Amino acid sequence: MPAIVRVRDLHKSFTRGTERIDVLRDLTLDVGAGEFLALMGPSGSGKTTLLNLIAGLDTPTAGEISVGENVISEMSESELARWRTRHVGFVFQFYYLLPVLTAYENVELPLLLLPLTREQRRKQVETALDLVGLSNRTDHRPGQLSGGQQQRVGIARAMVTDPTLIVADEPTGDLDTKSADEVLTLMEILRAQLNKTIIMVTHDPKAAARAQRIMHLEKGQLARDTAAIGMAAGR
Repeated sequence: MPAIVRVRDLHKSFTRGTERIDVLRDLTLDVGAGEFLALMGPSGSGKTTLLNLIAGLDTPTAGEISVGENVISEMSESELARWRTRHVGFVFQFYYLLPVLTAYENVELPLLLLPLTREQRRKQVETALDLVGLSNRTDHRPGQLSGGQQQRVGIARAMVTDPTLIVADEPTGDLDTKSADEVLTLMEILRAQLNKTIIMVTHDPKAAARAQRIMHLEKGQLARDTAAIGMAAGR
């Protein structure tokens, strides 16, 4: 499959007092269009930093990151903000839904930044909620939903703009086993049926096995890159 994410000689460092901390070092990575990639590694290995860089939430110290036709490592903060609005959907561990808004209103939020009519927004929100199986929960607020349902609202919000890339940071970390399985199945459907490219950070080997490929990071470098167990077993 052709690469939609291309990372070349990536370096990211932070300064703490007089000390320079190298979080990522000379990392090169390709992610195929329509691929489901899991990032694993111990705390401090750089996996969340890498996810944030690919999503345009941070900028590298050195190296190049391209997503589609866009070299995002060369963009200004304002250019990155506009790019993220159209091209990246975010799924978080703790959902980050606004408690005073309904499921419908939470999913609609990213669309308010785009030049769409109310009717166009309605169609996209309804399509997204239908895909995650929550058409009968549109008027429910987060406090009226289970954790698994809240995460499905989060996934609907991530995909409502039809983004190029979906990034998920520990999306099952706050869920019970059944809800986690439902969320991971939904992510597999997004990849298989809608050809969405998904990059997921997880500590859970069972969650990672649902991806097509697992990339292990250690001390800011690629330690190994393997086919996921679940896909190898014929999932």
